[in-house]
Amino acid sequence: MFMDIKTSLFATYLFLIGDSSALSNWTYTENPSIAVLIVLFSLLIVIYLMNLLIGLLSNAIEEDNNRVSYLMQKAEILAEIELFYLLPHQRRWQTWFPEVIHYYADIDKTRGEVQRLIKEGEWDTKEFTEMRNNLLKELKIKHNPIDNEVILEQLKSHEKLLKELCSK
Repeated sequence: MFMDIKTSLFATYLFLIGDSSALSNWTYTENPSIAVLIVLFSLLIVIYLMNLLIGLLSNAIEEDNNRVSYLMQKAEILAEIELFYLLPHQRRWQTWFPEVIHYYADIDKTRGEVQRLIKEGEWDTKEFTEMRNNLLKELKIKHNPIDNEVILEQLKSHEKLLKELCSK
């Protein structure tokens, strides 16, 4: 099989596509049409499967975009109804528009998400500080943002000192 450059290239191609029949004693030089058909079949199947994958992904993205556009349109319609079709005294009804809306959240998922936000540094403690502290207390997560800020400041000051010492 590896005596001729053409058959060795073909054997390498067969190994790449996962076919180990190149190790057999059957020579491809006697039947070049079969070798051409094998190469064409493998290339066409790859192209066909990639097109199929692209089509499936585009359908999935389109469905996701449909859901987002549906929710956006629903929000616009609700805002329009609240602004133009309600009388002023109806807008003040507490049964229709409560001041506080309670949501259900799974505690394990919430704890995991908060820990992920803290780990990635996205847990901003400058806004809604009381609510964030209450949430950390309810989730039993120990986090002191002042310590993190102090540590960062100390690291920066040590880095400056090192640069000054290295430059001397």
